[in-house]
Amino acid sequence: MAFQLSPGVNVSEVDLTTIVPSVPTSIGAFAGIFQWGPIDEIVTISDEVNLVDRFFKPYSDNYEYWFSAANFLAYSNNLKVVRAASIATTRNAVSNGTAVLIKNDDAYEDNFSSGASTYGEFAARYAGALGNSLQVSLCDANTFTGWAYASQFTSTPGTSTYTSNAGGANDEIHIIVIDQDGQITGTQGSVLEKYAFVSKASDAKDDSGNSNYYKNVITSKSKYIHWLSHPTANAGASYANATSTWGTTATNKSFSRLSSNVTISLIGGVDGTISTANVVTAYDQFNNADSVDISLVVSGPANATLVTSLISMAESRKDCLVFVSPEKADCVDNAGSEVTDIKAYRDTLTSTSYAVLDSNWKYQYDKYNDVYRWVPLNGDIAGLCARTDLERDPWFSPGGLNRGIIKNAIKLAWNPTKTNRDDLYVKGINPVVTFQGEGIVLFGDKTLLSKPSAFDRINVRRLFIVLEKALARAARFSLFEFNDQFTRAQFVALVEPFLRDVQGRRGIYDFRVVCDESNNTPEVVDRNEFVGDIYIKPARSINFIQLNFVAVRTGVSFDEVVGKF
Repeated sequence: MAFQLSPGVNVSEVDLTTIVPSVPTSIGAFAGIFQWGPIDEIVTISDEVNLVDRFFKPYSDNYEYWFSAANFLAYSNNLKVVRAASIATTRNAVSNGTAVLIKNDDAYEDNFSSGASTYGEFAARYAGALGNSLQVSLCDANTFTGWAYASQFTSTPGTSTYTSNAGGANDEIHIIVIDQDGQITGTQGSVLEKYAFVSKASDAKDDSGNSNYYKNVITSKSKYIHWLSHPTANAGASYANATSTWGTTATNKSFSRLSSNVTISLIGGVDGTISTANVVTAYDQFNNADSVDISLVVSGPANATLVTSLISMAESRKDCLVFVSPEKADCVDNAGSEVTDIKAYRDTLTSTSYAVLDSNWKYQYDKYNDVYRWVPLNGDIAGLCARTDLERDPWFSPGGLNRGIIKNAIKLAWNPTKTNRDDLYVKGINPVVTFQGEGIVLFGDKTLLSKPSAFDRINVRRLFIVLEKALARAARFSLFEFNDQFTRAQFVALVEPFLRDVQGRRGIYDFRVVCDESNNTPEVVDRNEFVGDIYIKPARSINFIQLNFVAVRTGVSFDEVVGKF
């Protein structure tokens, strides 16, 4: 106990209730091309509706990426998404068309939130040509009558209670955001957002005590626009320039009024030309295992350059799997040479237990554009692993008729025969097959590890990811303790119940934990190190079944022939 300098009672607590924590195993990660949404920022998506809301619908240039993400979400509800973009060519639509890139909200706060009149009054919230469909209109008390959108509001803006109490006047405005071209809603002129009775005063509050300053309201609530500067072009000669009073405090301030309504069409938005390097950069958001937790990396329509980068990331993190499909040309409209081309693609990839390669693309319906699309299957294969986590455990194989059924597929690009499947499987390529009356099935569970090993199976690699991740987190609580018999016994008592639980859930056949003087020698202790050796016999999935049918004569006893063939 702590030393005391005078008589007294000191109370302390020692917490010996530490357990091995549960770790997430079904978090997907994806980076790709989208029409809308923040750039180089991780956004957690829960379902397809959420995907549309944050990154908009698929279109002709991005549907392979978009449906790779959506297909994963058909099996799971946790996908971290990053939008890739070309920093050199992608641009936000703005009031005057001056080229500007606002990558995300952090970039806005850092570079534009204090006012950027060079670009006009407003910018599209996110970069891309979709922002060119936006129109923003606002009015105050002086211009409400005759305003094209007056019927959208209950009454004329005037002076807010807050400003009136502060001795000011004329601070209220109405703002409306319109889908002018109909590219967002499908209907020209649709109202996207309305902000009634917001204030020109920087310190204004609404009845709930929240900021009612129109810039802050737009920043916190709008899904479509950013504020860039106060309107000036429509402040007439008989009224003070808006910049002279707008954005100041309300005390004793009579705010300048507009001589005519401010109605602005945003222009200059550009999607940009997005390269493989841009997508690689987007995936870099997932590099740090300490700050971003992921498990299943969806590669989408990836080429070998991108896949190689993703494998490098996974091998560095050591806590996730990368899911890969062949390139489109290898299996779509390529009758007769699919096996050769897919094997050649596999040969461009490194040997690793942290990646999984399937053999196919699927044909599925795009309800947003009323067309059918060819989409790589890696989003589905990663999704099967997520669904296996939900229904069983990560150490169960995601393949086969029990857990390997693919959703939302009209047909496959090709249907490999048994001979085809044999050729693919020896190269670590997992066939996806259509079985009559049973659907489309993942019919393999190999990783891309070339060396014969337990780690050439998906379930074993995922088992060890779970064990290593969970036990490493638990072991951190032994840091800076003494390397003595008590700490070592405490570590063993922490690990063994966890492994018994995994064993009871069929993940391992047997295990042993060694953490004593045999591996924590005086030399190890003197180096301030701590060693725990954990031996695991992983459970193996059945890949091959042999059924022997033996015909015998009527008079023969089975005991005479059983085990003889």
